[in-house]
Amino acid sequence: MNGPRHAMEVKPGYRGRAFTSDLSGQEFWLVVDKGFQPLGLVIGNCIYSMGAVRNWLVGIKGNFQGELKEYSELMYQARELAISRMQFEADQLGADGVIGADIKVEFMHNNEWMEVTAIGTAVRYVGAGPNLPPTNQGRVVIPTN
Repeated sequence: MNGPRHAMEVKPGYRGRAFTSDLSGQEFWLVVDKGFQPLGLVIGNCIYSMGAVRNWLVGIKGNFQGELKEYSELMYQARELAISRMQFEADQLGADGVIGADIKVEFMHNNEWMEVTAIGTAVRYVGAGPNLPPTNQGRVVIPTN
């Protein structure tokens, strides 16, 4: 075995057999029940500097009503980049899609930087077959009391 022997020896790009997911147990089971194979957790991240735009906007904020389009555009660009990077990781795993996606936005460095993180579970459709789990036996029960 040539791989790392301790967690501190792991380098970026390490690919083990196990993976993590942000799906609940019931969600995971329903995904498998519908013929999908969860492949792994995929993450896309970017940090955008809003320095000049933010400083300009602060100066006129009190005199302006309506959308701050430059600020909104930066947010759209940052979100799109984070999602694209998450999709790239899913493509690298051979996924057909990403489920359970969550997008988080945080502001850093005196609110001049915006960090956008997109996290989801990559899945591939494998259908049903003799060596696969049975499908279409799952159901969701919602208590009414």
